[in-house]
Amino acid sequence: MNTHKKCIVLLSGGLDSSVNLFEAHTALKVELVLTFDYGQRAARREIRTAEYLCNKLGLKHKAITVPFFKDFTQTSLVNEKAELPTGKLVNINDFKNCVETAKKVWVPNRNGIFINIAAGFAENMGVDYVVVGFNVEEAQTFPDNTQEFLDAVEKSLSYSTGNHVKMKCFTTRKNKTEIVRRAWELGINLEELWPCYVSTEKWCGQCESCMRFDRAIKDAKAFKVFRDLEI
Repeated sequence: MNTHKKCIVLLSGGLDSSVNLFEAHTALKVELVLTFDYGQRAARREIRTAEYLCNKLGLKHKAITVPFFKDFTQTSLVNEKAELPTGKLVNINDFKNCVETAKKVWVPNRNGIFINIAAGFAENMGVDYVVVGFNVEEAQTFPDNTQEFLDAVEKSLSYSTGNHVKMKCFTTRKNKTEIVRRAWELGINLEELWPCYVSTEKWCGQCESCMRFDRAIKDAKAFKVFRDLEI
């Protein structure tokens, strides 16, 4: 472990952020792990999963409530009266369909807000990096998942933080299948993650996030996806 470079990790408990957590735990010194509750359907399970993973690695975890998101977005991730694309409404192999379903779960400036909050913690704690979990697959429909976005944010942080906090993501150029393979190499138990958009006791298997996770596991020739893990 490189104990000279410190980081804060943003963790939702999904595949991408969890792999980045384990990568950071190996390559950097993780000072704090943050999970955000912005009123999303999956908040309860995301926080529970994040706490579980941090306890497993012996890392400090903090859940932050950001209540004002509901004031400026009607995304189906937050507004439970809005239809969350599931089942036949989702076709992850059809780009046009993915563009349309992305609009239903888009949260304006979510990643930007989370990163800037984390950067405030980072400057106060003397931390070098904020680590996030993005992938090239979803970057096609979510521009705030791209390397270009991270580069732009890092440039802005050079003005807004006294210690010039930098951005780090170990998976920006990887697709979900490649990230699953990396998870194996890191010894991550995929059953312990929470890829789902909702907070049921088991993964719903019907939302776009679950479908991408399931496809990645199959493409990586992994095990059958089990949905009965209690953590």
